[in-house]
Amino acid sequence: MSVKSQLSRDLSLHLKELCLPTIRSLFEEEAQRAQQEALSYQQYLFELARQECEIRLQNRIERYLRESKLPLEKTLDTFDLDRLPAKLKQQFRALQDGTFLDRRENVLAFGNPGSGKTHLLAGICQHLIRTQNRRIYFTTCQSLVESLLTSKQDLKLERTLKSLSRYEAIFIDDIGYVQQSREQMEVLFSLLAHRYERGSILVTSNLPFSKWEVIFKDPMTTAAAIDRLVHHSVILEMNLTSYRMEAAKSKRNDTEARQKSTSQEHPTYNQVIIAQKNL
Repeated sequence: MSVKSQLSRDLSLHLKELCLPTIRSLFEEEAQRAQQEALSYQQYLFELARQECEIRLQNRIERYLRESKLPLEKTLDTFDLDRLPAKLKQQFRALQDGTFLDRRENVLAFGNPGSGKTHLLAGICQHLIRTQNRRIYFTTCQSLVESLLTSKQDLKLERTLKSLSRYEAIFIDDIGYVQQSREQMEVLFSLLAHRYERGSILVTSNLPFSKWEVIFKDPMTTAAAIDRLVHHSVILEMNLTSYRMEAAKSKRNDTEARQKSTSQEHPTYNQVIIAQKNL
């Protein structure tokens, strides 16, 4: 084995031990290019380090997206921002920079079913993961309380709450959509209390605060939960018409227009007879 081959083999082993897979796969190819283009040692090393960092960043983003459990089809590109009034558009632009996560602020979105609450917040979360490497976890309220209650029954609630602390934001979808038991709401309150001023919570709900007593079952618990959520928060009032109803209405109108057009182009037998009688 030549000295050069031995050097490449030893270098490959060292790079493997240092967990630098991209540099390990590219260093020989980049060395040839550096020689051909007369690059300096620093330029050669910089290019290898740049590609290692770039691939690591891409892998990290993909990992964060997988662990987020977000509905990835709900992006900002597929959300119709023209539906939002001026105030909501201003709030949306402010949330896009992600600084609310640094301030541990909560985002609370209220509105009718189909108004786009989940889509808008999911799109913002996905944008922040892709552009700022933020760690965010999405869950429905039903799934969350079931998981927390199981942890409590297994005497592991504190461990579960601590594991959720690694996320900068927890997105709880549809609070109040399904009625839970008092015990389930108690563990949800435990999460809200644990994250208070430690990390952001994003919430969507069809119910205004005035009806949250049906969620937490107890006036004192309800007041305490609302107080912790509202203290540092951005509230989105999405009292918009249902996007799904608008889409269905538009589809129905298009179908009726096509049927009318087809009818005019291809008259029925009765229409032909009537037309002939009128001649």
